[in-house]
Amino acid sequence: MSTQVALLRGVNVGGVKLPMAGVRVSLSELGLEDVSTYVQSGNVVFRAPAVKGLAERIAKRIEADHGVRCTVILRTPQELRAIAKANPFPDPDREPTRHHVVFLDAKAKGELDPERSPGDEFAVKGREIYIRYASGAGRSKLSLQWFEKGLGVKGTARNWRTLLKLIELTNE
Repeated sequence: MSTQVALLRGVNVGGVKLPMAGVRVSLSELGLEDVSTYVQSGNVVFRAPAVKGLAERIAKRIEADHGVRCTVILRTPQELRAIAKANPFPDPDREPTRHHVVFLDAKAKGELDPERSPGDEFAVKGREIYIRYASGAGRSKLSLQWFEKGLGVKGTARNWRTLLKLIELTNE
């Protein structure tokens, strides 16, 4: 059994309602252990054997129990720590809401225009995209949909503060 984090894409935003208490019950009934959630944006910490297809099993269970179809992206505590360490932008702790990480379901393919949103910066590294927003995410042209379309993958974004909290919650 190992600790893992499931990052659910697009829940409790844009009218998609998914109660985290229900998710905890559903995933416990799926056989995951010590299931907990962090805030309402689809962050689930649990213990389970590392098995192939677990993200798809979680997504299917959520859809069956709650009628919500979502992409599920898994990361281990070790991967989260490595992601935080690899951030190419200086001092994200000073402005954690301006620094985001997009977690991708596969390694990115394709190229993106670095000048799409002047003032904002991003760096694609493997299965993550690091973003530094000059004036906040709401004013940026660097949308999740733009990244997904340009790179041919699915993803879900979290701000720096959430990443650090997930690392804290998964310290073993």
